[in-house]
Amino acid sequence: MRIRARLWHHRAAMAVLGDVEIEAKLGELDGWARAGDAIRKSFDRGDFVGSVDFVKALVEPAEGMGHHPDVAISWSEVTVTITTHSEGGLTANDFELAKKIDALS
Repeated sequence: MRIRARLWHHRAAMAVLGDVEIEAKLGELDGWARAGDAIRKSFDRGDFVGSVDFVKALVEPAEGMGHHPDVAISWSEVTVTITTHSEGGLTANDFELAKKIDALS
C-alpha cells in the first residue's frame, strides 16, 4: 500500500474548491461541517475499543486513496478532519474520502 501512496503524490494537482462547491458537497454528506480549510465530523463508537476499531477501519480507504485524515480519539468519540494539505484547502478528494468513511460507520 505504501507504493500506492507514493504514486498518488506524483499525480496532477487537485483543484481547490470554491465556497459554493464546498457548500454543495457538504449538502451531500450527513454530519460533516466545514472547519476553516477542512471538513470535520465526530463519530460516537460506544467505547474506547470501538473508537480504536473505527480508526483501524479508516486505514484501508485512506491508504487506497493516498489521502490521510487527521484523527482524534476521546474515549468513545472519534473526530475526523479532512483537508488536502498539499493544495492548501478542500478538494473533491476530501469529500470522496468523507463518503468512504461514512460508509464504515
